Amino acid sequence: MSSGGGWTCTGIRWSGGGPAIGWYGRGERGSPLSYGQRLAFTARGERRCAGVRRAGKRTPCPTGAVVPGRAGNAQCPDCARLDRSFSVAADTHADDPRTYRVYLAWFGPGLVKVGITAEERGPVRLLEQGAVTWSWLGRGPLMSARRTEELLRATLGVPDRVAYARKRAVRDRLVPEPERAAEVAALHARAGEQAGWPESLERVRCEITDHAGPYGLAALTGPAAPTRVLRELTPGAVVAGRLVAAAGPDLHFADGLVVDTRLLAGWELGAADERAVTDAPTAEIPRESDPGAGQDGLF
Repeated sequence: MSSGGGWTCTGIRWSGGGPAIGWYGRGERGSPLSYGQRLAFTARGERRCAGVRRAGKRTPCPTGAVVPGRAGNAQCPDCARLDRSFSVAADTHADDPRTYRVYLAWFGPGLVKVGITAEERGPVRLLEQGAVTWSWLGRGPLMSARRTEELLRATLGVPDRVAYARKRAVRDRLVPEPERAAEVAALHARAGEQAGWPESLERVRCEITDHAGPYGLAALTGPAAPTRVLRELTPGAVVAGRLVAAAGPDLHFADGLVVDTRLLAGWELGAADERAVTDAPTAEIPRESDPGAGQDGLF
């Protein structure tokens, strides 16, 4: 996984139900990934701001600002603020004419959230978040979807986000598919019983989708069970291993290393020797039962 000739990494993409690594340079493109392939790459130069992507087009950072290696977001403060102003979460585009969907996402036992996404994106948002099991709840105008999201967060007692550290800490210890489907179905039923749904939001019946297959989670056993996670890239640092699974922004290697591709964004990556081993800094992955596990949104 590398791209020469001035192409800069944008992290993972999920398209057609499978993972790819995105690049920008003379336009944008992706490098599809397959489980079982060997990856070996090194960081070149400095990590630079990835600019702002809006309506399918990327605007480069006007200053080409350097971004810290450990930052989960490959943007300078100015580009991050501009990007945030376009975000649905910022509630600055109440007149958005698109249809939105409300969803219920399950990441592990007790790790559930309610969120919204533009209907045109389909299940991509769920793949990006690392949702293992999920279902739609409703569809309608943006502000109705937002009000429903807030209503269900409060009445179901679920958070507005689940830290990636908590997701990866349980990813190799999931309950069987029928059990997680039953948990989502039960919460879907509870959501439907809540009073206060906006009349303009169409309710959607429960249809469970499971991503364990597309993610390749069955491979996370033995030595491949996640034990450590990439902390940062530095110039010349190497990451290498055999890809066995991917979920959300994470790539899982056969030796237990998890590569958070948010840390690859902003780097120009070059090919490393196939015999190379990872020498970039890593950190142990705390288990969900450990004190303080998953308190940090990145690690």
